[in-house]
This record gives sequence, structure tokens and C-alpha cells, in this order.
Amino acid sequence: MKIEGKRVLVTGGSSGIGRAITVALLKKGARVVITGRRQDVLAAAVASLKANGGDVHGICADVTETAGRKATLDGALVHLGGLDILVNNAGGVRAGRLEDTSEAEIRAMVEVDLVAPILLTRAALPALRASGEGLIADVTSAIALIGMPFYATYAATKAGLARFDEALRRELVGEGVRVLTIYPGATDTPMMRTSRAGAEVGFTKEPADAVADAVVAAIEGDGFEVVRGGEARAQMIALNRSDPTALDRRFADLKPALAEAVRDHSAL
Repeated sequence: MKIEGKRVLVTGGSSGIGRAITVALLKKGARVVITGRRQDVLAAAVASLKANGGDVHGICADVTETAGRKATLDGALVHLGGLDILVNNAGGVRAGRLEDTSEAEIRAMVEVDLVAPILLTRAALPALRASGEGLIADVTSAIALIGMPFYATYAATKAGLARFDEALRRELVGEGVRVLTIYPGATDTPMMRTSRAGAEVGFTKEPADAVADAVVAAIEGDGFEVVRGGEARAQMIALNRSDPTALDRRFADLKPALAEAVRDHSAL
């Protein structure tokens, strides 16, 4: 796909991976609408992106709410005159032991990480079909491929979104809409600020722009997935399939340190 001139909606585009993807797409000549829940952060992001010459517009909305999704899509269609690419990036996390995670936190993750992208995708499909070259790009997580202790609900929502993508990709074959699934590893973003997990427990953070560059390459190359983490991640994924108990043992050794490192990790 040629990105120049494409009309793009990026949820959660005011910071982190969403903002990095926005910057990368703008450099390729896309026209982008970004969303965010915090008006001040959104306005600052739009101003900065425009100062660098980007054709970008912001919509303050919460995609976990029906009215927020409607405002997001309607605003994007009005501003862009149609839609070629939908990037479902908005997300949230609360780590820690399951029994220490409140029902409200569990429901918040399910709503923002799974329900919102499914419903926004459903609403956007007519516009994406009308494009003739539509694309849905969903930001999941490497935890969707390898379940990590203390991230049970987050893993469930991201794995759910990944399998949604797989099924939808096959549902849309031949209909002019492609699906791209993105599996970032630990990334240096505001979402990770409350986590103290480092390389010693398997969290080696990479810059958000590295993820964004890989996403743009997949969009241009008509790929269907982006898996970050290189050969080490590929080996872990293979081991998780062939001998999952080996990873069970590895995580058992890390459990005390990991539990302490992520117990305050929250971005909802």
C-alpha cells in the first residue's frame, strides 16, 4: 500500500506508540486524525505535529463509550472525507495478581483493549470498504503470544484482539479491506512509567519509533503481522508451543522479582 494521501484514524494517538505511528505516517504523506481522552495532552500533541508540517486533526473522545466512538468516527469522516486506515491503538493496563485486581480495573481493560476496537472496527467497515484499499491495524501486545504472570486479564484482552484480527482477516478476504496485527514488546512509552520491570525480568524496552517504523514497513509491504523482539522473542514463541512448561519454570524463577516490579503498573 502506498501511504501518501491515505486518510488515517489513530485512536490513542496523542502519546506513546500511537503518536509514534502518527509521526511515521505523516512523514509518508498521510492525512491523520488522532484521538485521546485528555484534551490538554491531545491539543499539545496536535500542535507539535502541525508545527512539523503534519496534516493532522485531533478529536477528544473516549472510545470505550458509545458516544465517544461515534464522535471519533463521525469527526474523522468529516475531517478526512473518508477513511482508508483505522489504527486501533488506544489501550490500558493494570498489572498485579488477579485477586488484587479490582472488578472495575478488569472491566476497564476489557472495554478499552477489546470491546472498543471491535465496535469501532464494526462501525468503520463501510467507510473502509468504500476506500477500495482499506486497512485495519490493531496494536495488541507480545503478551498476547506469551502469557506473562501478573498480566492475566491484559493477556486475555490482547490475545482476544489478536484472534479477532485473524478471524476478521479471513472474513474480509477479497473485499478490499486488509487486517494487520501488531505485537509490540516492552516499549518506552507513558504506559510503562509505573512499571519498574527491566531486563532482569524480561522487559527490555525499545523506542516507540522503532515499533512505528516496523508498522509502516508492514503497511507498505502488505504484511499481516508485526512481531517485535527479534530472534529471542521468536525462540520464546516457539518454545511456548513446543514445551510450555519450560517457560513455566523460567517464570517461576522470576516470580518474586516480577511481582514486585509490576505491582504498581497501572495505566487505565
